[in-house]
Amino acid sequence: MDDVSPPKVSIIVATLNSERTIDDCLKSILELNYPEDFLEIVVVDGCSKDATVKIAQKYPVKVISAPLNAPAAYNYAMKMVSNDVLGFIDADAKVEKEWLNKLITYLDNPQVAGVSGGIETWNTENALARIIGYDLKNRYARLKKYVVRVATMNLLLKKSLIEEVGGFDENLPSQYDTDLGFRITSRGYKILFEPSATCYHFNRSTVSGYFRQQLQYGKNTTKLYLKHANLIKGDEITDFGMNIQPFLILAVIAFFLLGIPEALRQLWYASAFVLALIVVYYVISAVRLSIKFKDVTAMLLVVLYFVRAFAWFSGAAVTTVRFLVGGRR
Repeated sequence: MDDVSPPKVSIIVATLNSERTIDDCLKSILELNYPEDFLEIVVVDGCSKDATVKIAQKYPVKVISAPLNAPAAYNYAMKMVSNDVLGFIDADAKVEKEWLNKLITYLDNPQVAGVSGGIETWNTENALARIIGYDLKNRYARLKKYVVRVATMNLLLKKSLIEEVGGFDENLPSQYDTDLGFRITSRGYKILFEPSATCYHFNRSTVSGYFRQQLQYGKNTTKLYLKHANLIKGDEITDFGMNIQPFLILAVIAFFLLGIPEALRQLWYASAFVLALIVVYYVISAVRLSIKFKDVTAMLLVVLYFVRAFAWFSGAAVTTVRFLVGGRR
């Protein structure tokens, strides 16, 4: 039997007001089927106002409190750990016991910078969370062996390569993982996707919570595209069809407003036509997922798609206005 020791791994968990999930998140990490002496766990809390820190301190992990967003928390934690293999697990996620074993072997290849696992829904009892999970699972099903980027929800990366490309961009409170993945793979390194290594994510359970999340994505995706314009063409996770939806929402609103004067009233027909196209596309997509996952509640995705598109449009509008007037990007 091979007696070679496995790589030492530092797992970083960035948190903020995660009292609902941090307990199970840390339990899953501590229950990984991996030598205890070869694991280091660091929790960086962004000054939570709930019981997150108190819960985390019950476990044999290093807990740091600092007013940092997620990418800044990762950069900060990287300076404190000595291991080259870094694991990133979101505070609202938990992993199966073999998650690390299934991923770690891929990093033996010097050209492989990182590897991520598949995503399942944690809180399936909530209908909204469940259908968000259907959407995510469907998008992740399009991934091939090699990817340009994956979320830090569950991800192993080599610290040396993160440092080589300049670390996480702290000006992107979300979408920082897309940016980092693009910078890493642009240098010829590979990021792999191993769907059998399972992570369970606690999806948003209210429409308002989902809207706020997607609004931030809209703001930061626009920043991302200002930084890397060619990313607007999309990828397997967020394809071009998703990226153009905020522009279609803009067209619906613009045609309607321009058609308010009676002389231009015919523009309302254009507005209605674009809106009808969006509705048809959303209904067809929802029907497909309803059939795929054998769950009629997936038809609620029609509403969710509108919420997401409008949130992305609103976020993009905010960032664009700030950029044009010379404010913060």
